[in-house]
Amino acid sequence: MRMIPLLPAILIMITFLAGPIIWSIYGSFTNASLTGVNASNPQWIGFENYLKLVNDPVFPLSIWLTVIFTFGSAVISQNALGLGLALLMQKADKKVTASVGTIIVAAWILPEIVAAFVCYAYFSLDGTLNQILANFGMTGPNWLYSFPMFAIILANLWRGTAFSMMVYQAALNDVPPEITEAAMIDGAGGSKRLLLVTIPMIKNTIVTNTMLISLLTLSVFTLIYVMTAGGPGNDSTTLPILAYKEAFRFSNIGYGTAIATVMLIIGAIFSVVYIRALRPQKD
Repeated sequence: MRMIPLLPAILIMITFLAGPIIWSIYGSFTNASLTGVNASNPQWIGFENYLKLVNDPVFPLSIWLTVIFTFGSAVISQNALGLGLALLMQKADKKVTASVGTIIVAAWILPEIVAAFVCYAYFSLDGTLNQILANFGMTGPNWLYSFPMFAIILANLWRGTAFSMMVYQAALNDVPPEITEAAMIDGAGGSKRLLLVTIPMIKNTIVTNTMLISLLTLSVFTLIYVMTAGGPGNDSTTLPILAYKEAFRFSNIGYGTAIATVMLIIGAIFSVVYIRALRPQKD
């Protein structure tokens, strides 16, 4: 009887969460396609798609680019910049805090497709960045062609930092001021208070935020596809882009879902690592 109120939520989770995951895992063991005979009657082919992944030279490159993108724009940059902004806004004037916070959050609340076009316009050959450089007598490169990973990392950093900033603002507000004041009386400077007092007290928040932004960044598709489409060549082809290309550009649904399943496993590993990092604090 106690489970009855939970039944609607359980049914929704099974339908919209567990269902697609199960279908994706099943599809990765078939030769399903968008066109032809295999579209209407896919055949079970076992681990053939996964063996193809092992021998595909683009796959390890995509994993490496995904790691660079995730660590570069999320694990390191969004964490550091988000915490730095939260600390600065904690000490800033209320008017400054409101103005700066609105500007930063605006990038986060923009639809991803809009943010992607904004970043494309900024980094393109005749875009805003090169126009700014031209005013100083410099000629900028085609950032999206010469430095595609640099461009998409900065774009994701710009769009995602607001989330980390708000999380850390809430965490810093919960730090008892008397502890910080005691550290100041003991002669601890700003950097020491940050490293020895503030960061240890918000450690759980840091771990949780890192987990969330890692999983969000791992699945970023629209931003990269609009800016570079995974190019030039495969120089910015992360796992979501590779899965899309194989499934919808080359019509190989089975192979694309195999890549998606690998992404699911990577995300699960991330989650387990972060949850285990939180466990000692809960005990």
